[in-house]
Amino acid sequence: MSQQVWNKVELYGANRDGEPVRYTIADGAAVSRGTPCQLLDPRTASCGCLASAPLAGVAMEDHKPNKGILSISLWTNGVFDALCSGAISTVGEPYKMSKEGYIKAVSSTDIASAATIASYGVVLFRAFEIGADNERINVRLNI
Repeated sequence: MSQQVWNKVELYGANRDGEPVRYTIADGAAVSRGTPCQLLDPRTASCGCLASAPLAGVAMEDHKPNKGILSISLWTNGVFDALCSGAISTVGEPYKMSKEGYIKAVSSTDIASAATIASYGVVLFRAFEIGADNERINVRLNI
């Protein structure tokens, strides 16, 4: 599965700008606007999704590889249209991101492992609607 692009629906924050945060990014990274990016040390955004890394935000700009640009701005506050991995059956419940960039239900294993949730920020979203597997739904992101 390829990395999923999230479509901006509505941005929040004092200026309704999605409260962008600037991160370091590798010069060779190719990132499309709307791609969810993971946070790596030190304050680095990566478009590769890792099970053990928290979400840094959603790319608000394209990053072309090998252009000498070493930073990128990410939206951290808003509503986005994202693809489901499995059914999303309850509105308002917390959900997490799968490694492919899909929205996924928090499993009983995740809940039992409070350390994982606390350490990696597994629970990141609130679903604004229900959805079937591979359906796009609105989710609330607030990092």
